[in-house]
Amino acid sequence: MHHANHYYGHSHVLARWCGLDDADADPPRMHGYLQHGWNIGDGMAPDHEFVPGAPLFVWSERVRRRAWSLGRRQVYTIGSPWAYLLEMTPEPDVPREGTIYYPFHGWEGQHVVGDHGGLIEEIRRVEEGPVTVCLYWQEYRSRKLRQTYERAGFRVICHGYRGGWWKDLDPGFLVRQLAEQRRHKRVASNRLCSAVFYGTLAGCEPAVYGDPMRLEGERSAFGGQDFIERNWSFMLGPHVDVARARQAATDELGADRLLPPSVLRLLLRWPAPVGVK
Repeated sequence: MHHANHYYGHSHVLARWCGLDDADADPPRMHGYLQHGWNIGDGMAPDHEFVPGAPLFVWSERVRRRAWSLGRRQVYTIGSPWAYLLEMTPEPDVPREGTIYYPFHGWEGQHVVGDHGGLIEEIRRVEEGPVTVCLYWQEYRSRKLRQTYERAGFRVICHGYRGGWWKDLDPGFLVRQLAEQRRHKRVASNRLCSAVFYGTLAGCEPAVYGDPMRLEGERSAFGGQDFIERNWSFMLGPHVDVARARQAATDELGADRLLPPSVLRLLLRWPAPVGVK
């Protein structure tokens, strides 16, 4: 089982949907590769090596078609773990307030280069209510960066560590992210990303504005930012068409493509729960 299948607790969410024990630190082996973030390519991370012939489990029909065009054949649209989590988690009866903002983040192999001070000023100009800034764990552990946002008057949080190489797995990552987003009226970032689509599907008003920043040594793949700006221009800006954005979130996260537990177990080669034939 590829370690990326565990990122953000994705395998745990799918195990729960399938009626299996999602509290197990080691979920059932998934026969194939699961898309772990929104992207404009074939759904897979470009730095991952794949066993030829192993199936790919992607979130949306757009991604499945792109993967097919690139020569990948065993590709199945199953919907995103986030969409399954929403189906399993009732909406709390609490008022929404303010904005949760996700600054573009790096990862273990690359750091972000950009002007956080300028981004803070733009957030202040746009947002009217309280602002929560959610940093990726890599940025969150920088005390200097955390304090930069805290001194601006923002609440600063981190959803947790995504896990990696079968260590430090965090089955509660998406659960915490959903709880936070459902506290907020708006979700925003300086780049269109998974978190913006997640929040949109979870009922937030989306926005994408501010310096998009860049990764050290960033190389555009599948068209990069230019491709995103051309094809999802309606998602960009401090205020967007919410109805159109929610339809896009449904499409990109495969919320209309969720599979029954019995079918998903069959694709992933997972066993049926005890007592279920």
